[in-house]
Amino acid sequence: MNRDIERVLLSEQEIAEKVKALGAQISKDYADKTPIIVCVLKGSFIFMADLVRAIDVPCTVDFMSVSSYGAGTTSSGEVKIVKDFDQSVEGRHLIIVEDILDSGRTLSYLMKTLKARGAASIALCTFLDKPERRVVPVEVTYSGFTVPDAFIVGYGLDYDQKYRNLPYVGVLKPSVYEK
Repeated sequence: MNRDIERVLLSEQEIAEKVKALGAQISKDYADKTPIIVCVLKGSFIFMADLVRAIDVPCTVDFMSVSSYGAGTTSSGEVKIVKDFDQSVEGRHLIIVEDILDSGRTLSYLMKTLKARGAASIALCTFLDKPERRVVPVEVTYSGFTVPDAFIVGYGLDYDQKYRNLPYVGVLKPSVYEK
């Protein structure tokens, strides 16, 4: 896998330091609440696991799977919920944990859907942000890193379900996905 990486964008240490800082800020902001930490599968599962261990206030977790990519490298623009919540979000404070904020379509759709279900509040915590790719505005409460418009993998992010297990974030060589 490592030979398919053009360059490392974020090291394990940089990621660990940022996750710890995000967890501390969330703990401060939610000191008097018990939020539901919402993992948007599959890409954010590693980030979310590390993040909840860095949060030192009571919280619960739940999972959603939302798709707009399929096996491609760009968003299709069509969003669908593949796996929904196991619990009601009505009256609860939600923190949506996402691996990467790109076009904004998926997260905008998800946030509107959860507001309509009666969530008391919704915050977005994204590991990576590509603001130059945004086509739909999305309010980000907690942001890890701003990254360039490159195809990146690792630390949960994939290409065709591969590379998620890399402990760092790297730029995938175009020769891998331009077949």
